[in-house]
Amino acid sequence: LVSGGYIKEKKNIKKIKQHQSPPMRFVSSSGAEMLVGKNNLQNDALTLKTAGKEEIWLHAQKIHGAHVIIRAREPDDNTLLEGAKLAAFFSKARDGENIPVDYTKVKYVRKPSGAKPGMVIYTDYKTLYVTPEEELVKRLQNNMRIERI
Repeated sequence: LVSGGYIKEKKNIKKIKQHQSPPMRFVSSSGAEMLVGKNNLQNDALTLKTAGKEEIWLHAQKIHGAHVIIRAREPDDNTLLEGAKLAAFFSKARDGENIPVDYTKVKYVRKPSGAKPGMVIYTDYKTLYVTPEEELVKRLQNNMRIERI
């Protein structure tokens, strides 16, 4: 039937799922690990699968950007501030000042049914106003390198 042109030949093409790269890793000045999603799919995986329910989630308010997870149940104020600056830096508001960054426990973050990757809604949050600092990002990356040695 195929050679006669009555039916089309089946093409055995399978979609190959691309291997997702791991999130960026940083270490706060007090030693807490912080993970940063680089795109919407990574944000989804990081927030909804990797993060523990009691860990802290941060995101620039009403702006496209990275999800940041602080791998600590009760991070100190400095770690929260550093995480907020990471969220602001890895957002569309990178060049702004006094960027509102919301934070809450992961258990208060959920994905609406049918929402696009990276889209979440959250409750029980607080807001920090921060200015992104590239020097801080580099220093926190160096903290990670020092810890590996």
